[in-house]
Amino acid sequence: MNLPNKLTIMRVILIPFFVFFLLAPYFPDYGNYIAVAIFIVASLTDLLDGKIARKYNLVTNFGKFMDPLADKLLVCSAMICLIELDRLASWIVIVIIAREFIISGFRLVASDNGVVIAASYWGKFKTTFQMLMVIVLILDIPHPAFQILGVVLTYVALILTIVSLIDYIAKNKDVLKEQK
Repeated sequence: MNLPNKLTIMRVILIPFFVFFLLAPYFPDYGNYIAVAIFIVASLTDLLDGKIARKYNLVTNFGKFMDPLADKLLVCSAMICLIELDRLASWIVIVIIAREFIISGFRLVASDNGVVIAASYWGKFKTTFQMLMVIVLILDIPHPAFQILGVVLTYVALILTIVSLIDYIAKNKDVLKEQK
């Protein structure tokens, strides 16, 4: 178990703490700040684990599979919480989560064929914008410019989600052909 994989596992472990501080009624004035701090730390582990893995040649099949899964768990957990807090429309979250299920299905089929598919640049952009969107929506600063930023980030994240899905399917359509 190398350092990048440990960082990925740490990201998954942080998720319940993030959800607790965001939704628990015990911290009405500052829970969202603790939650956003946990979310930022977890998000930074995503950046860090990839850089370390590539720099020191520590890329593993576990990391290729678990890193994107950890990102999905973190971001999807956050978006579901944001529905509960009435800061994000459920249809947007459904589109984003549906994309994640489709990609996970592709990865499972590829895995059955002995192929590990790493995340694409579109997927990385998508994840970055989703994480930025989550941070802005959690903070929910009541200033018009900040509110507009939240809307813009939401729709950019949604568009990148769809673009990355199309890119992923186009690049990996041969995986499905092998299943005949």
